[in-house]
Formats: sequence, structure tokens, C-alpha cells
Amino acid sequence: MKQRELQELRNCSPQELSLKVKDLKEELFNLRFQLATGQLENPMRIKQVKKSIAQIKTVMREAELKALQQ
Repeated sequence: MKQRELQELRNCSPQELSLKVKDLKEELFNLRFQLATGQLENPMRIKQVKKSIAQIKTVMREAELKALQQ
């Protein structure tokens, strides 16, 4: 993700972030299913989705730590 997109994520509410993670996990499941059946057109998309999930979880954790410090 670009810096701009990460800043937008930091401005989202925790519920929105959780929803985005849920959606990305569903997409990842579908991509893995397509990979197993040989229908996956873009194998790099799996890596991108996994990275996006990790980035969102990092933003969520940053917000959690920031809330604990205050």
C-alpha cells in the first residue's frame, strides 16, 4: 500500500478495519480455492492480499497501543 492509503487506514474506525480484514480473508480463501482448482489467473494477488491483511492488523495494533498510552 502507498503512504496515502496507509494514512486513510489510520483514520478509519476499528470496526471498519475489522470489516476490511474480514473481507480480505474471504478474498484470500477464494484465491486459495482457485489456486487449488487451477483457475487462478494472478498468483501474485495472494501475496498482495496477505500483505494488506498484515498492514491493516498493524494499523489496528498501533491504534490499540496508542489508546493504552493515553
